[in-house]
Amino acid sequence: MRSDSTTTTERDNATPQETAARQDVASGKHSPRKALTVAAVILLILILGGIFTVLARARSSKALARETEENAVLTVATVRPVSEKPETDLILPGTLQPFKESPIFARTNGYLVRWYKDIGSQIKEGDLLAKIDTPEVDQELNQARAAREQIVAQMQLAKISADRWQNLRKSDSVSQQEADQLSSGYQQSQANLAAADANVRRLEQLESFKNVYAPFSGVLTRRNVDPGALINAGSGGREMFDVAQVDPLRVNVSVPQAYATNLRIGTTAWVTLQEFPGQKFLGKVARTADSIDLATRTLLTEVDVPNKDAKLLPGSYGQVHFAENNTVERVTVPVNAMLFRAEGPRVAVVGKDGKVQLRPIAIGRDFGATLEILDGVTKDDMVIINPADSIEDGQKVNVAQENGGKRE
Repeated sequence: MRSDSTTTTERDNATPQETAARQDVASGKHSPRKALTVAAVILLILILGGIFTVLARARSSKALARETEENAVLTVATVRPVSEKPETDLILPGTLQPFKESPIFARTNGYLVRWYKDIGSQIKEGDLLAKIDTPEVDQELNQARAAREQIVAQMQLAKISADRWQNLRKSDSVSQQEADQLSSGYQQSQANLAAADANVRRLEQLESFKNVYAPFSGVLTRRNVDPGALINAGSGGREMFDVAQVDPLRVNVSVPQAYATNLRIGTTAWVTLQEFPGQKFLGKVARTADSIDLATRTLLTEVDVPNKDAKLLPGSYGQVHFAENNTVERVTVPVNAMLFRAEGPRVAVVGKDGKVQLRPIAIGRDFGATLEILDGVTKDDMVIINPADSIEDGQKVNVAQENGGKRE
């Protein structure tokens, strides 16, 4: 009893802090097991947070690397070659030119007296075109004729003297040396007369050039002189006239190398012009250069087209149609898809593996915005438009889709 009473007395005399401590011990609040549990939970939370942070950073780094890799690969735009329907005619641009054309220059110096034909005049071979006043040539001709008469007189005297000395030589009245000298003088005078005759003929022919005649029948297409104009001889002077024969006309066509072997002399062709809709002007292939031009890789071909009514004008632009049985489909690509390389024209095609293939091509006709491709691509290929000059064979590229996405 004493112990209990003592304990009770101590409990009654304890301070409030001691009382709270006794209650905490009684409830087990400061138990070591519970403290360890709390510490473990906190440690686990910290570990999980660290793991999540590391994973987030790794995921961000991978995404950044993927984006950098995608940006490093060139993105290109592509088109499919267009398959055109086969044509039965080969159509090429051509230029109409006169069958004959000649600039007319003067062959003598002088002043133009008058001209007799103006531009647009129909002329015939030998028609008088103009007349030139040549006072200097006339005076030279008169002087040459007078000099010839002097030489004729001297030659006659030389002949008389030579004959006389030959007769005197028979009687030994003169020496052989003197007779030979006079005979030689007569021969020299004959040579002088021949030279004078040649000079007179030259000046007479030069004077005849004061009349300018048409070299062939045709049309006078140009007149560059008026009366009173100073005329200088030769091609260094002013061109007086230009004469052209317009029936028939020559149509010059540059035929691509791929079609050159199909053309033959006599092949039927016809010309169409925009100013004559629905009309065809028939002609035939008259001649070819028989050589491919190195600069254009084309064959120069001439088509003769009759032009009796002078309906077609020289210098006009037209379309030349060549009869051709062509059943092969034509493939065209945009002109901005072509690459110019040292080894020849190329196009860049994206293969199924997403890599570039630089293919050599054979070009047909040029339609302006598009090119006809005879060999090198098909209608199923993906051709790169506006390819960079630095693009290489086997290079990995991304293909831009119509919706703006990318295809690996």
